[in-house]
Amino acid sequence: MPETSGPPFAIIVMGVSGCGKSSVGLKISEALGMQFVEGDQLHPASNVEKMSRGIPLTDDDRMPWLDLIGQTMRASLDGGQGVIVSCSALKRIYRDRLRNAVNNNLFFVYLSGSKELLTMRMGERKGHFMPPSLLESQLATLEVPTGEPGVLTVDIDGTIEGITQTALRDLESLGIA
Repeated sequence: MPETSGPPFAIIVMGVSGCGKSSVGLKISEALGMQFVEGDQLHPASNVEKMSRGIPLTDDDRMPWLDLIGQTMRASLDGGQGVIVSCSALKRIYRDRLRNAVNNNLFFVYLSGSKELLTMRMGERKGHFMPPSLLESQLATLEVPTGEPGVLTVDIDGTIEGITQTALRDLESLGIA
């Protein structure tokens, strides 16, 4: 379990595309007064192009991206600042890689929802490079983080404000919000 006795620490808001990682992550960062980093903006152009064409990413595609997220979190923590990052973090090996990047000083807020709700939300988005057709591959790749250390699960069947309040309440129960 990450240290909670004092800052800084990192939080990754995770889940498949369409779950609200960016919106919830930004709201959590505002509530906690921490920097927010949009993980999608750290993808190399080749990953964005691949996803834009409806081609799922492989582990080899994701590893350099995850390493950049880890470096970004580490730099923030080394500078004495906590950070909130949106990142799908679909597999345990990805989450462990991110944990290692910041010496386990990391919490995850896993945004969980039904395939139907996720499909609807993805269909409503405008201008995002990730097409709804890739949701199936993300759901197939997802290893639900139940039982992993430092992971909170929040259901997304509600408003962004409600989801954020639930996440903040659960983070507070861990002594970090």
